[in-house]
Amino acid sequence: MFKEKNIAVKAKAFLFGNNVKSGVVIKLIIYMLLSAIGFIYLYPMLYMLANSLKSPSDIINPMVNWIPTKLYFGNYQRAFRVLNYFPILGKSLLVTLVPALLQTAITSVIGYGFARYNFKFKKPLFIIVLLTFIIPPQAYLIPRYVMFFEFRLLENPLAIILPSLFGQGLNSAIFILIFYQFFRMIPRALTEAAEIDGAGPYYIFFRMAVPLSAPAYITSFLFSLVWYWNETYIASLFLGTGYPNLQIGLANFVSQYQQMYESDAIKLNEGIRLSATLLIILPMLIVYFALQRWFVEGIERTGITGE
Repeated sequence: MFKEKNIAVKAKAFLFGNNVKSGVVIKLIIYMLLSAIGFIYLYPMLYMLANSLKSPSDIINPMVNWIPTKLYFGNYQRAFRVLNYFPILGKSLLVTLVPALLQTAITSVIGYGFARYNFKFKKPLFIIVLLTFIIPPQAYLIPRYVMFFEFRLLENPLAIILPSLFGQGLNSAIFILIFYQFFRMIPRALTEAAEIDGAGPYYIFFRMAVPLSAPAYITSFLFSLVWYWNETYIASLFLGTGYPNLQIGLANFVSQYQQMYESDAIKLNEGIRLSATLLIILPMLIVYFALQRWFVEGIERTGITGE
């Protein structure tokens, strides 16, 4: 009787564990759940990749689903030519990479000021900063458009770069909040010891606070870069057709393809569209995979979620 009970206890401990996370059944459920969530995120990418490598005959063949009969790169060649990829990529990076870098640097200084210094009207000013994130950008786009028109900045990359230089870039308030939270985690005893040794405020910020906050910088930079890269409304409003970028090029891809290949036998199909989409996503994937470790660490330590 005792032996059977002991076997039952061991079987129960093996299947369900001594705590919530150690049992085989619980681990199996967790792995199945994570696999399902991972598949949901990977499915669109796998679908685009599989269909972008299909030839026109494979696309119309109902027997060919995921694996093409042969790898066909003609879709990428056409998408590459229609998008005018490398020249437009350079212009796109100018209005995404430069504002992201400037926004990260400026918001870190603002967040550091709010986190480490006490000054008059600190709390009201911090609330005003946060309110700028709540107010939709459509509410102030018309006044900003009129201002840029008067300063002759329309269809000029400065229309995107200058606001980030003055802390008014895309969602700057959330980055100020990230740095504010991160800089508050630095022990004051550390900076006070540096002050006793004769370190000034600039030395403390650049030689101590910035290196300790590297994950926050990586996280803010990646979020800013992705938001600027995916922004089409503001880019089309301020840049228009005078300064093309890849996002606007994708929106106009159908008309541009029809003009370029009007008399061609191969008409626009799903494979060509998906090839163009993957070419536009590719730079962000490269940046993310290169900075993935620091990005995850920054997410864990700042406690924010992405879009």
